Amino acid sequence: MRYPTLLAAIAFIAPAPLLAQALTPAEIQKIDILVGKTLSDTGVPSASIAVVRGGKIVLTKAYGKQYEGQNGPADPKLPYQIASVSKQFTAAAILLLADEGKLSLDDTVGKYIPGITDGDKITIRQLLSHTSGLRDYWPQDYSFKAMATPTTPQGIVDRWAKAPLDFQPGTQWQYSNTGYVVAGLIVEKVSGQGLLDFLQARIFRPLGIRALDQDKAVGPGFPQGYLRHALGPVRVETPAAPGWLYAAGELSMSPGDLAKWDVVRMDRRLLPAAAWAVQESPVKLTDGTSTNYGLGVSVGTQNGRRVVEHSGEAVGFLTENIVYPDDKAAIVVAVNAWFADAQGRIAKGVAAIVLPPAPANAEDAAALDRARQVYAQLQAGQLDRALLTEDAAFYFTPATIADYRTSLSPLGAPTRIEQAGKTRLRGGFVNRSYRVTYPTRSLRISTYAEPGANGRIEQFLVSPVE
Repeated sequence: MRYPTLLAAIAFIAPAPLLAQALTPAEIQKIDILVGKTLSDTGVPSASIAVVRGGKIVLTKAYGKQYEGQNGPADPKLPYQIASVSKQFTAAAILLLADEGKLSLDDTVGKYIPGITDGDKITIRQLLSHTSGLRDYWPQDYSFKAMATPTTPQGIVDRWAKAPLDFQPGTQWQYSNTGYVVAGLIVEKVSGQGLLDFLQARIFRPLGIRALDQDKAVGPGFPQGYLRHALGPVRVETPAAPGWLYAAGELSMSPGDLAKWDVVRMDRRLLPAAAWAVQESPVKLTDGTSTNYGLGVSVGTQNGRRVVEHSGEAVGFLTENIVYPDDKAAIVVAVNAWFADAQGRIAKGVAAIVLPPAPANAEDAAALDRARQVYAQLQAGQLDRALLTEDAAFYFTPATIADYRTSLSPLGAPTRIEQAGKTRLRGGFVNRSYRVTYPTRSLRISTYAEPGANGRIEQFLVSPVE
């Protein structure tokens, strides 16, 4: 028995997160080309990225000019300002306190912070889900006049959280940095610690994450922000005065460190599993409409995949952090410019490189798993006839199975099996085709199966293809 070939074939049918997921040299080269072209096209000076695949960080890499006077290559360990990606950490702090019984998500804001407009009606949950009605203090995509002067969380609260509400709590969704400033003050009031001190003790140090106050992550040795007016020259940006982001976006960290948090999210560690579920559950408005936003994260689907995502904008910086929980994958992209769409373009391109094509729906996903399973069985010459209809069982005689085994087994485990083309109905069966890829050749699988996720196979034919 050729154990290496058989074991490789059997391993191939395991769910993708269980497989070896290291990036190949070809994949890294594609990422390098993608990032280089994006920076060239947009004029963005630098990008730093991290990739998680199979539940592990498989790449951290930086490109371009991170600051004026840089000598040598870009450093992926440098902390970029992640801005609103910080919100999920503020929400995590609240969830930790809630788990300890020190507060409830449905407590009103007025219980902890006096003077907030309608503080007796707004709940902590509404602060974290952007449904509070509190007016956003920074809707602009530039530094407004007051940001040239230092401020404090209380200063933000006094000017914006005591203004009339934009709507009644829970009736609309509107992004509000102000709500997160109030949430940060609640963390400090309940825990007796500064917000960043609490996060360092409860999250960052236990996970080995180097996180800094972005107001202090400036100067020599730190990435420098850049701006561009229309299509004019790229210029060094002037940082905002201290205090303006706080709980709404005060953190600086490397993409690699942010990716550590993404892995913890996938593994359901540090926070109780129930708390993770609450953070990733879309909050509904009073009329039952989904906001597609949980507590500090956007939630939804992209190209058939479940995603947990948040972007960030600081003065001179943009960040994209997207987690694919079911694929055990994540992509982090940070750039030191707040113009163009480099971070989104890179994140989308990297996803296309490192993730397999997503099945269109759950039945297609189940059928793909079954196709991989049957292919591996045929390579091993051990076909499970319970998967077959009467006609398919008739087709697969011992001689047929022997031909499949002797011709397919020497090929070893395929590089990939993926659905090719659309799912169709014909003759009462569901028709799907798959492409089997090897380094030097490709094969086609043509299948018919009974409808339903567990429908038996009527046809499973393998043939060469260009």
